[in-house]
Amino acid sequence: MDKEQLNALKELMGDRVILENDSLDAHRFDRWCIKHYRAWQQQTINRPACIVRPIQTKDVQTLMAFAHKQKLSVVPFGLGSGVCGGIEPSDQDILIDMGGMNKICEINSVDLLATFESGVNGLIAEEAVAKHDLTIGHWPQSIAISSVGGWVSTRASGQFSTAYGNIEDIIYAIEVVLPHGELVTLGKAPRAAAGPDLRHLFIGAEGTMGIVTKVTLSLRRQPEKRAFSVFHTPSMQQGFSLQRNIVQADWRPPVMRQYDASEVARLFPDFTLNNNGLLLLVHEGPASRVDAEVEAIAKLANKLGINSIDTTAAEQWLERRNHVPEWQDLFNMGWIADTIEISGTWQQIDVIYDNVIAALKTVPFIINASAHSSHVYRSGINLYFTFACKPENVADMEALYFECWDKAINATADAGGGIAHHHGVGRLRKPYLGRELGEGGVNLLRSIKHAIDPQGLMNPGNLIP
Repeated sequence: MDKEQLNALKELMGDRVILENDSLDAHRFDRWCIKHYRAWQQQTINRPACIVRPIQTKDVQTLMAFAHKQKLSVVPFGLGSGVCGGIEPSDQDILIDMGGMNKICEINSVDLLATFESGVNGLIAEEAVAKHDLTIGHWPQSIAISSVGGWVSTRASGQFSTAYGNIEDIIYAIEVVLPHGELVTLGKAPRAAAGPDLRHLFIGAEGTMGIVTKVTLSLRRQPEKRAFSVFHTPSMQQGFSLQRNIVQADWRPPVMRQYDASEVARLFPDFTLNNNGLLLLVHEGPASRVDAEVEAIAKLANKLGINSIDTTAAEQWLERRNHVPEWQDLFNMGWIADTIEISGTWQQIDVIYDNVIAALKTVPFIINASAHSSHVYRSGINLYFTFACKPENVADMEALYFECWDKAINATADAGGGIAHHHGVGRLRKPYLGRELGEGGVNLLRSIKHAIDPQGLMNPGNLIP
């Protein structure tokens, strides 16, 4: 981006263009561990040429039309909570900060719909609908630091998804500005058979196809009752079996989280027993259904020889569930760590768990390799692996980090599993996308990208190999 182009942009967008050094530095990357490690190591990290902060959809259209004409790349930025490296602007890129588009447009308690501009903070969105005795039902761990538009762009999932669905199940309509500035609104009815569902071109596209400016979400009534169940699981396999029996019997506790023994010792030390794991459930809904569900699941567990325990662990999880350490705190202790969420069918998941844990334990200086499940489906389940390495030399952290990811992703794919459940792809998983989509699928994705963004101006280098 040359000086003449920058001056033209400033003339066009006025004070929407931001050039202050602190702002440019703050928008160099998202919450991807490896970028924070490099910053901690005081490595040079590119920052954008400038930031544009729109406050209405017309601002986005104006910017995109300008960028298209000038052949300038644009990197969309929500609230920066992504963990897979979706934000990596070069010093030639315009970064469009959507945080200024934060209006709550409408809450409709008859049709159970709410429309938000894409920069609305997720927790603010939930609190707004809660005032109407409603809920979005989407509770990612990042809810207080993520945006509604970011949920769409990363194809996010929330902690209560087993009953309420993932973000693609909650989205009713989206408004998108295309790379050349045209505005489209996709979704206008509870269900449509008007050709392919074009919303899905942008759900999970991570800013590579266009810029989401508004989102309409389908809401639910606040639940009448909440209850908890907790079980000691003698093995991961037995816990998986209980979870499969629960969902295939059509019970839908919004939260079903199963921790292996290593994670129980680390996260729930007061509830360790004979190397058992833990299965935590949260039940919500009409009181009679909640009561029936709690009783039925207890009977299923009893048939499988799995014992229920006091519900305190689940109550503690609910209270503490979004408390996580900052990356720098771990680096200062000499650790490099991350989580890797994948999924598989019920017939695959035992092998995936065993093989990934075994593969991670071969990495030098590994001090933790563990897992829990957090999202359950009739046909399968996800796993959320946690690894940590503590090398003798902090300069070795980055190589160990990528070795852990490589071993975990390839062990998952070798067993037939899916390599990304809810954090998206970014630059971290991009090299492995062929293992998920196959060569034909990657070529199809490239073709769609070229059709929508033939100049390749939208978030270049992200998502697509």
